[in-house]
Amino acid sequence: MRRAIELLFTRLIRSRLGIALVIAVLVLGVIGTARLVSGPEDLTAGLSSRPREPITAVDPEEGDDGVIATPVPESPRTRPGELTPEQTATRFTTAWLGGATITAEQWQAALRPMSTSELTEKLAGADPAGVPAVKIAGTPTLRPRTAVFTEVLVPLEGGQLRLELVAPDGRWLVDAVDWERE
Repeated sequence: MRRAIELLFTRLIRSRLGIALVIAVLVLGVIGTARLVSGPEDLTAGLSSRPREPITAVDPEEGDDGVIATPVPESPRTRPGELTPEQTATRFTTAWLGGATITAEQWQAALRPMSTSELTEKLAGADPAGVPAVKIAGTPTLRPRTAVFTEVLVPLEGGQLRLELVAPDGRWLVDAVDWERE
């Protein structure tokens, strides 16, 4: 036995392999001692643990901000004695459709009292003969957005006319025209 211990210290420990084994035993000993001293692991501590409650980015007391909770838009307000959005849309559509039998100047003059100045400028070079529909095919549908802005859909033969109306002072005027084919 004595000879085996001498062989271990003289040959094995002096070699590179022996030195690596001694270092590995020392490192494992230090790690084992540290684990014994530190006690049992707490799995809920540290960055790797999961939160107990869901993470929120908004105040839960503020209410729902999703699409389902959208408020009902205000009803359009009309100044007393003025046309409602539906009446304005119907009169505008009738004038818009009547352009095939009159000149471009007469057509634009008929649209001007029911149009905003921006729309009147956009229609300045328009040709009334290019209007794709002939007559109204149903009653207008109102889509209120605010008290002073609404969208009106007018069904026509062969498509639908979408009008955006504004009433900053209580008088409804057409601000945009869009034609959708069926």
